[in-house]
Amino acid sequence: MLALRLARGAHPLVQLRRLLVAAASAGTGFLLLSALGYAMAHPDASTGSVLRLLWCLAPVAASVHLAVAVARTDPGTRPRPGLAAVGLGPGRLMAVSAVTTALSTTLGSMLALLVFLHLRGDLTGMPFDGAATAFLAAGQPLPLPAALTLLLLVPLAASVASALALRPRRVGRGRAARTGTATTTTGASTAPGTPGDPAPVTAGTGPDADHPELAPDPRPLPPPPSAPVGLPWGTAVVAAGLAVESYASRSGAAPGSDLTSRFAGSPAGVLGGWALTAVGLALAGPAITHVCGWLLQAVRPGALRLLAGRGLQGEARRIGRPLGVVCAVASGAYAMATVYAGARPSIGPLSTLGALLVAGCAVATLFTAALETRQARADTTAALLRLGAPVSVLRNAALLRAGVLLAVFGPLTWLVAELAAMPLAR
Repeated sequence: MLALRLARGAHPLVQLRRLLVAAASAGTGFLLLSALGYAMAHPDASTGSVLRLLWCLAPVAASVHLAVAVARTDPGTRPRPGLAAVGLGPGRLMAVSAVTTALSTTLGSMLALLVFLHLRGDLTGMPFDGAATAFLAAGQPLPLPAALTLLLLVPLAASVASALALRPRRVGRGRAARTGTATTTTGASTAPGTPGDPAPVTAGTGPDADHPELAPDPRPLPPPPSAPVGLPWGTAVVAAGLAVESYASRSGAAPGSDLTSRFAGSPAGVLGGWALTAVGLALAGPAITHVCGWLLQAVRPGALRLLAGRGLQGEARRIGRPLGVVCAVASGAYAMATVYAGARPSIGPLSTLGALLVAGCAVATLFTAALETRQARADTTAALLRLGAPVSVLRNAALLRAGVLLAVFGPLTWLVAELAAMPLAR
């Protein structure tokens, strides 16, 4: 009930992001049901049915990624002062966020089921009733347990992933020993007098002994975030993905591997290579973003470059992974355009829906991560404005960060796309 009230009273932009999650869940659910319909219409082509289901894993992963990004920016489930007193601590807020994500994705799955039944002709009253009876096995009864299992895949995965992403994290013992407190993500510290509390500063001691009227700040400064270390692993996974794709493209097309829209008769191993490449770019994205911030501060930086570089290093973990996913999607699209240069492939509606769904979810996740970064930087921006920093400096720093990321990830996308298209073009 609390999740429903928070969903009803949210800002229109928050509702729009939740509708995007519902739309992504609806598209993914329809693709899963279409794979089920193909399996029912072609009971002898088990290999093709399994491969169609495997092709749906990319939209499922993209939808779950978007749902997690939207849950992280949901203001209704953000810890606030006083909520813990009424029983809404970090654990309860995590549960509320998971339930809200489950409601949005379940709404999309229900919409997908209604559209699927209308296209099969099982339900009437819409202009497109029975418009796709050829490949949805309209003459056979729909197995309800199988359909519900496929439709519950996205809601369950999205809610579990949101709960894991928003779970309360307790500061480790090493960091607590350095700072003198033990806190969680909500910033609640242990009670005074417990072991590990810093000794109280009295008059005549401490850094403010010469100015007793200035009370020392009891909150310790958090340690600087460590640099992401996923660049070697990401590079290795990208290389493995390209190798798998090159090896798979040498063999002939596997029987039943052609989808409703063929991808040049390529074997199903190409999908595995692309998946590994996407995972590698997502792993390497935060480290590449951190390196971009370091390059901005190199060689005697001014105030603008220093502000842009430090901000980019602080945002590396938030926007690096979505940037890597967008890079993978763009490289895949460029590789397909290179393979199909001069040809006119027959792209069916299901393949078009899947491609648009993956690309749309990747771009929406990137913009959502940028919004989360802006929210996390709000206090710093307000402090700089109070100190007299011009608004133009902050705007130029944001443009500089965007330009550096485009200058680095653009050539990287082109390089990965060329390497991925080389074995397919032969």
